[in-house]
Amino acid sequence: MSNKSDFVKNLREMSEADLKARIEEDELRIKKLKFAHAVSPLENPMSIKGVRKDLARLKTELRVKQLGSKS
Repeated sequence: MSNKSDFVKNLREMSEADLKARIEEDELRIKKLKFAHAVSPLENPMSIKGVRKDLARLKTELRVKQLGSKS
């Protein structure tokens, strides 16, 4: 559980550019995982779900930073 909270704390410290780069990396990672899963089943298909949730957290934090800087 502390792993997720550490991830969220690190998100808040990242700059917008870092968040955008990480989002691109995770989107590519999801595509690769889905392709690998289609070719042959993954040992842990729940890893796709974990990456999707991390991606959502990244996008949420990016949006918060964008809205905060406009004010």
